[in-house]
Amino acid sequence: HEAPELEEVGTEALTRRTPATAWLPTAKGEEGDFCLRSSDCSAGLCCARHFWSKICKPVLREGQVCTRHRRKGTHGLEIFQRCQCAEGLSCRLQREQGPADASRLHTCQRH
Repeated sequence: HEAPELEEVGTEALTRRTPATAWLPTAKGEEGDFCLRSSDCSAGLCCARHFWSKICKPVLREGQVCTRHRRKGTHGLEIFQRCQCAEGLSCRLQREQGPADASRLHTCQRH
């Protein structure tokens, strides 16, 4: 007895990637569009996990909260990934000012 055709179609659709950019020069993903990698997204965006899919999200600007990864393997476990800081900025612990819990935030800061 054969497997239902539906399953085959599903896996084929996943493995066959159509280079949309081949005929659409403007096919870069905008914010909120689904993506596989950051190169699928427009300039100033990166491809990051959002629940169980990945979407184009804006690259972080100076002063925005960022995620600091202590261990390499933890990045894949996040449900809501943030993009990395924009060029010229790095993700650093915010200087202590204000309530104690606020000082634990990492923000994008100039090198």
